[in-house]
Amino acid sequence: MDTQRPDDAQPVDEELTSPQAPRRTARSVRAPEVSARFRAAVQSSGIAQREIGRALGMDESKLSKSINGQRRFQSDELFDFATVTGVTVSWLLTGTDSDDQLTAAPALSALPARNPGAPRERERSRRRIVEEAWDLFSQHGYERVRMADIAKAAEVSPPAVHYHFDSKWDIFAEAMRYSVKLAYDRQLSELGEIDDPAARLRALVQMQLPEQPVPRREWSIWVQMWAAAATDETARAEHENSYSRWERTVRDLIRDCIDAGLCQPVDLDDAVLHLTGLIDGLGIRVMSGPLEPQRMRATVLGWIDSHLLLNPTDSPNHTDPSERTAS
Repeated sequence: MDTQRPDDAQPVDEELTSPQAPRRTARSVRAPEVSARFRAAVQSSGIAQREIGRALGMDESKLSKSINGQRRFQSDELFDFATVTGVTVSWLLTGTDSDDQLTAAPALSALPARNPGAPRERERSRRRIVEEAWDLFSQHGYERVRMADIAKAAEVSPPAVHYHFDSKWDIFAEAMRYSVKLAYDRQLSELGEIDDPAARLRALVQMQLPEQPVPRREWSIWVQMWAAAATDETARAEHENSYSRWERTVRDLIRDCIDAGLCQPVDLDDAVLHLTGLIDGLGIRVMSGPLEPQRMRATVLGWIDSHLLLNPTDSPNHTDPSERTAS
């Protein structure tokens, strides 16, 4: 995603973006320039603030207070605000789309494309096409979705879809990038509330389970991309560009546990391979039917407790991610 936004000329606190800065929590990030970015996101989205509030389930007064820093966004509200306005949580909090203080940042090429110089309505139309296509692909599968279906769902003409995308595959690749954005946004919103590395790792597993509607649809896109990558070089390259961020996220969180002295003696590369392989494999079984998400959760968290952490019950922040707030 292009990092240029309407308020790029405003200064960004160097403490928030310095590569030497310690990992922070989302609660520690609230400054005038942050509120300015929230306001700019509303303006650049082309969506009325009351409509954004309706999408978030917030009245306009409550949303206005949150945007202006008088009230903290809850984690799910922060995620939803970024989704509705089309920006990343990273950009809202730090002024860049590639902040990796809390979770590994995707390459800009792995995020949905943006053209800040394009007319606002044209950009909104393109984003609507991608979001509706993502929904259709995740529910019905790539092969069963037609370009005409995407146009109808996005409430645009078929020529408008072809104006933005040359082929259905191009839209699917962008839907993959949209899945990457959603995961990145969710992780920044949730993980920023957790100081304990072991609790962050466990929370990551729980928020990425193919259980809730959005993560489950992300998984559907991933499974389809994996299938395409098995026989197609273009799909393989797209998959590698997207998957590397997930792998780095797991690596960073395990490394944090090791650095904090919370892990058994483990090889980092082996631990990352085992954990990502376990999550991927069990996720496919959940998506294909024979395994329940609850069993996947218990199995993965059980592996972390028995093969990775020294004293898993000592983790002070072992809480349900849905109970936390952010920003």
